[in-house]
Amino acid sequence: MLWATARSVREEKSKQRHALQDFSFVRVSLVKGKTGWRIGSVEALGNPFLQASSRQERAHVNFVVTQLRRYIHGEHTLPETYEDVQAVLTSPVLIARQQVCESIFLLRLLYVLGYVAKKETFSSLIESEDIATALSLYTEAHAGEIEKVTLSAGEISHL
Repeated sequence: MLWATARSVREEKSKQRHALQDFSFVRVSLVKGKTGWRIGSVEALGNPFLQASSRQERAHVNFVVTQLRRYIHGEHTLPETYEDVQAVLTSPVLIARQQVCESIFLLRLLYVLGYVAKKETFSSLIESEDIATALSLYTEAHAGEIEKVTLSAGEISHL
């Protein structure tokens, strides 16, 4: 994840304006400049927020993006987190179990970033291949443990 700038994308004549909306999945060409990254060309791949059919689904998309912005700073390559984000935001099965899915997503994100140590109680959720597999391994016993861990990580992050 990284931050990049683009000029005049809000203008009506801009070809990039529709692709560069909040919550969008995009394919982008980047150029490293003196002051940071600049956006060259953009191809829109979808926008889960605009595709959401209910208020709860839009809140779910907002939660995921808010957590990414809260915990990821600087330039990081996190392919497993990107796969989790895509799955969480696009899979109807995962969207149906929104609250559980959000808890597992946050736990996996915090583990990848080093905020959470692996514990026996939820190591199966962290080590699973993808978030859908982790969801199938989830039990109600995990709920309290995950909540404690995410709250303490939130205090550590100072955000």
